[in-house]
Amino acid sequence: MDDILLKQGDLFQLASPLYGDVQGERTVAEFPFFALSKKAHMTPMVFENGDARIEINPSKTGVATIYDKEILLYIASLMAERMERGEQVDRVMSFTANDLFRVTSTNASARSYTSLKASLNRLQGTQIITNIETGGEGSDSAFSWLLKADIKYAKLPTGERRVKRIEVMVCDWLYRAILADRRIAAYHLDFFKLGPIERRLYELAKFNCADGEGFEVDMEALAARVGCATDKRGLEYFKKHLREVAEQQSLPEYGLSLVEEKQPSPRGGRPRIRTLVRFFA
Repeated sequence: MDDILLKQGDLFQLASPLYGDVQGERTVAEFPFFALSKKAHMTPMVFENGDARIEINPSKTGVATIYDKEILLYIASLMAERMERGEQVDRVMSFTANDLFRVTSTNASARSYTSLKASLNRLQGTQIITNIETGGEGSDSAFSWLLKADIKYAKLPTGERRVKRIEVMVCDWLYRAILADRRIAAYHLDFFKLGPIERRLYELAKFNCADGEGFEVDMEALAARVGCATDKRGLEYFKKHLREVAEQQSLPEYGLSLVEEKQPSPRGGRPRIRTLVRFFA
């Protein structure tokens, strides 16, 4: 299923290849919009923090995952690159699978194309309801990341289908976030080598370690923002994972450390241990 040579006329329909950096958008990076497991997540996900509320409902194949997000990062990067060149950016983007694979360090195998199709289906099928606004606008109705996701192919005389290009239409919410809010930042390419939790930690560090300054957050609040379970068992797993990241300093560009503070019990019992996570550039 390798890409075939495109006709010259087709070349002008493509937004790819991506020449510059992979860029992420802050609003999408700040909140847990994606499932962290590759296994099908079939139950709704809800996140509430202050005034922000997000409800994510799965498609028949599950909630879009943090690995599916690679496609959105790639599309956002293509859009940002066009903006920087002063070109008009449309909601419909067309690109080659090979260029996506190049950027995300994915082997262009038949299995990768099958996974790509499944990712596009989840991005199109997952439904998001949120009061978080982008571009000064919001909506009470549900939206999907992609309104359209077509894999265009050519059929050879042998009957074999070979992918020519991918054509997608992003939702209004994401389109406004990229074009109107313009809160984007370049990601380190080693992002694509990270595990799911490390990807979320990196994104939060990227948009909160401003001007070389670090930031500090309560571990329980961080677990919710990452998208991990916040029950006792979930927090124990998350803390263990954070210790491993701190020991190995495995995040590109950023580091983190754990600090434990004793807090007196209001009833005079055993003090409570509060864990803080400190990020630094």
